[in-house]
Amino acid sequence: MQIPAEGQLAPDFSLQTDRGTKFGLSEHRGRPVVLFFYPEDDTEGCTLENLEFSALAPDFAKLGATLVGISPDTVASHCAFRDKFKLDVLLLADPDHVAIGPYNIWRLKKRYGREYLGIVRTTFIIAPDGHIAKILYATRIRNHAERTLNALTQMTENWAKA
Repeated sequence: MQIPAEGQLAPDFSLQTDRGTKFGLSEHRGRPVVLFFYPEDDTEGCTLENLEFSALAPDFAKLGATLVGISPDTVASHCAFRDKFKLDVLLLADPDHVAIGPYNIWRLKKRYGREYLGIVRTTFIIAPDGHIAKILYATRIRNHAERTLNALTQMTENWAKA
């Protein structure tokens, strides 16, 4: 199974949020959505990534985007993580891989010679029409949120011209 490609309709899903509500991707048509998939709450890299996205959350909002972090952690884990670091992003719990599966980012990884299954840290910018506008791989965590914001800014300018 391949990762969905840019230009394809984004796989729809519905997941529980850290705010006690459900989030359905298709319910956000008409505005851009930024989905950033990360491996695990309260780990060094994931904390940095979530802090950077939180710091830029007002800038994403100015562009009309819904900003969403998704990991296989539980709602309870997300709530503790959010409260500990005062995060300002919507966190979705996906322990059953409802979204992780269709986006095909649960893969065999290798670190320090050890192989394991885990999330390939990936961000999808979903266009207002529901198609995948851009896929960004977080090969470097630091400044990934800023690179995502820059890509979204450029896209929103192009969408405004169209």
